[in-house]
Amino acid sequence: MFSSTVARPLQLAARFMQWASAVIVMGITSYFIHKGPRGQHIIYQEVIAVISVVFFLPAFVSPFMPQALSKFVLGIDLVFSYLWLTSFIFAAQDYNWHNCFFDSPAGISCSKKKANEAFIFLAFIFTFFSIFLEVAALWASRRENAPVREKSTGGAHGGPADAPVATA
Repeated sequence: MFSSTVARPLQLAARFMQWASAVIVMGITSYFIHKGPRGQHIIYQEVIAVISVVFFLPAFVSPFMPQALSKFVLGIDLVFSYLWLTSFIFAAQDYNWHNCFFDSPAGISCSKKKANEAFIFLAFIFTFFSIFLEVAALWASRRENAPVREKSTGGAHGGPADAPVATA
């Protein structure tokens, strides 16, 4: 069984990787914007990275807070998983088509472009993993906090409690 004691460290690790990847993408993309021409895809990647760095911060406390925050964080993860997937598709189109050196942004080494693409993918995949971990943690929390019901066997002789006692 998946319990909250197992979920918390996994959630924190995934959240850290998610946030760190977004920070790295923000840095590399900012370098691209500083160095060369700014295409629509680069601006999109920068906007998603900057917004993610801010919106992923509440996720660090979600393993320790009530279910209301977890549901909010789950919504953020769902939205940002699609945004990061789109960003990855843009990066794959820009950096893997024909000659990488001349594709957007032109003049920057392919290794930097591939690193940006890799960290965009990591931000996407850890956001995707965080969705499943958040759902599993919510289920574990509900299961652990469910009221315990005692099994009723009825009266002393196995029948209903108000039934007459059977004599043999």
